[in-house]
Amino acid sequence: MTKPLTLYLAAPRGFCAGVDRAIKIVEMAIEKWGAPVYVRHEIVHNKYVVDDLREKGAVFVEELDECPEDRPVIFSAHGVPKSVPAAAVAREMVFVDATCPLVSKVHIEAARHAENGLQMIMIGHAGHPETIGTMGQLPEGEVLLVETVEDVATIEVRDAERLAFVTQTTLSVDDTADIVAALHTRFPAIVGPHKEDICYATTNRQEAVKAMAPKCEAMLVVGAPNSSNSKRLVEVGSRAGCAYSQLVQRAEDIDWRALGDITTVGITAGASAPEVLINEVVDAFRARFDVTVEQVVTAEENVEFKVPRVLREPA
Repeated sequence: MTKPLTLYLAAPRGFCAGVDRAIKIVEMAIEKWGAPVYVRHEIVHNKYVVDDLREKGAVFVEELDECPEDRPVIFSAHGVPKSVPAAAVAREMVFVDATCPLVSKVHIEAARHAENGLQMIMIGHAGHPETIGTMGQLPEGEVLLVETVEDVATIEVRDAERLAFVTQTTLSVDDTADIVAALHTRFPAIVGPHKEDICYATTNRQEAVKAMAPKCEAMLVVGAPNSSNSKRLVEVGSRAGCAYSQLVQRAEDIDWRALGDITTVGITAGASAPEVLINEVVDAFRARFDVTVEQVVTAEENVEFKVPRVLREPA
């Protein structure tokens, strides 16, 4: 006889509107211009999604130099430095920008502050494509990166009275609050966004995990190891009281021995993980346990972002 197990499913989970739009952009570009369509960097950080688009005719590259001039190129949802579209224009390439509108909003914010003569501080993760893209909106040295509260104590600014900050959209809400507080303490005149830059989807998924974690002996986050928002969900789960909080790309990555004799498991997914992978994980539990599924709903999402006009027009 199989043991009973309660699976708590976080809602919202998985795809956000920006990811949905980015995937649609690649699919519509292939439909409009035929294969191959080039994509600079993984369109979103999920192997399953990238492999699926590759099969449909997308070619993923890391730099624009790897793209031929006669094929369309798409910029990933994470955003790109200003120099990238400028290079595409110089080469007379057809390009479509799939940058998430919420990331574009941060780019516009950074440019506006720079126009007002303010030096920027970005709260983000070094090397993450979104951070590279946002910092690349302004000339070298105009954006200083801080990753931790400790970094705030050591950064050297041009003028403490003329500063502003922006944030990577996929960070932990709690971590960011501590860094923002440290910035305000050290630089009382610093200007911040009207509403925090962390996107609605990141916030909603983290809130759902906080609500679910105390009920669970273990929590699995379906997502990719290079997905910032997925890794943050694991951290949020641990902090919210779930002793075993792990990232899995697919059902085959579940460490059944580590789960042992548990009776409650929470499942969520990063913003770039498709529902099909979540279902795969649920099915893997159903194959081993007598499963009862309970949804933990903390928000309803109905956000939708339009695809660029160039894709809505006939070829």
